[in-house]
Amino acid sequence: MNSCWLRLLFACVVATALTTGCATTQDPKTPAQQADPWEHWNRKVFSFNDTLDEAVLKPVATAYTNVVPQPVRRGITNFFGNFSDAWAAINNLLQGKVNDSLQDVMRVGTNTLFGLGGVIDVAGEAGLDRHNEDFGQTLGRWGLAAGPYVVWPLLGPSTVRDSFALPLDRSVSPALAVSGDTARLLLTGLGFVDERAGLLNATRVLDDIALDRYTFVRDAYLQRRRSLVYDGDVPESPPDEEPGTEEATPPSPAASDGSAKPAAPAASAASQPGA
Repeated sequence: MNSCWLRLLFACVVATALTTGCATTQDPKTPAQQADPWEHWNRKVFSFNDTLDEAVLKPVATAYTNVVPQPVRRGITNFFGNFSDAWAAINNLLQGKVNDSLQDVMRVGTNTLFGLGGVIDVAGEAGLDRHNEDFGQTLGRWGLAAGPYVVWPLLGPSTVRDSFALPLDRSVSPALAVSGDTARLLLTGLGFVDERAGLLNATRVLDDIALDRYTFVRDAYLQRRRSLVYDGDVPESPPDEEPGTEEATPPSPAASDGSAKPAAPAASAASQPGA
């Protein structure tokens, strides 16, 4: 079921990209319109996600935090994070950041062997930091432009570039290690709930400060993704260029290994139920 959804998502991305490539316009666009040419459609999907989140995902995540003890929730988060670390090791290697890749491999090995399969973050306590690299960042590192902003049902904010990476990025989870559709579905659902539970505080902040939630989330997402691609060392954009729409150029070699990532803005993921 999960693989079918990912294939459908990939097909939609391809169709959208082809449609955009064939479209022409005679009217000059503002930087915001260049970054978000599908704003009318995106706002509809954003509203759908918000409605679904308020009706289902947020109440389930709230009940999850109220019922499941915090140490257990931390262990579940660590368990899913162990798989993310393995994927980060691959992406760091693809980006040429060998030192970070080796550190990620050490994290996975340490937490798997001594942390009960990743439930306990032994590596973190030993000073091995998590890097959180994904294939969307790898494509940006290779020079692929972000492309237009797009909002996907359930998955939330993205860009055309990140959408091409989504099928791979979302498929890397503990569900890969189990057999049977029911077990995979349960693990996938648990991952969505646990991830949404971690964003409850961010959602409250977003509700308090954002006059236009859609614009706030869009701008925060694009800025955060650009910062992640450049490992925090973001070059200045020309005045007429919107962050996230420029052609990505590989970061300088000085930032290639061990560069610290800035903390993700809370609002950038606050409206991504399960993303």
